[in-house]
Amino acid sequence: MTFTMGINLLPESLQVILMAMAPISELRGAIPLAIYYEMGYTEAFILAVIGNTLPVIPLLLFLDPVSNWLRRYGIFDRFFTWLFSRTRRYNNRIEKYGALGLIPFVAIPLPVTGAWTACAVAFVFGIRCRYAFPAVLSGVIIAGIIVTLSCMGVLVIMGV
Repeated sequence: MTFTMGINLLPESLQVILMAMAPISELRGAIPLAIYYEMGYTEAFILAVIGNTLPVIPLLLFLDPVSNWLRRYGIFDRFFTWLFSRTRRYNNRIEKYGALGLIPFVAIPLPVTGAWTACAVAFVFGIRCRYAFPAVLSGVIIAGIIVTLSCMGVLVIMGV
């Protein structure tokens, strides 16, 4: 049995939550999936936002300790040294907007601009969890509204 066949054995609502939790699809893929399953727009939105938000706190809390542990190994230490030195040049923008800059970053539903990436940005720039979480959550909610409205519009245009 393949992974995708195993996923299909789960209830549709759980499939939507898992799709929203995944770093590539996030709610941008989960809301269309829920609509494909003929869930209501409100249910699709709520399940996708819940799923997209579930990994945020663990990511914000554990990226730093995990990276510190990985830095004990040469290749990872070189990677994190490179990453931090490269991102420092954008530090003035982050200082200007802080955690608030994460909101539009997550809210605009484009590839590589979701909650997972925002958590990585918060980690790299040292934005504390108590500031990053509400910003990421706000961005997820806005992105969910945009994706839901977009799906509704596409269905109206298609005459469905």
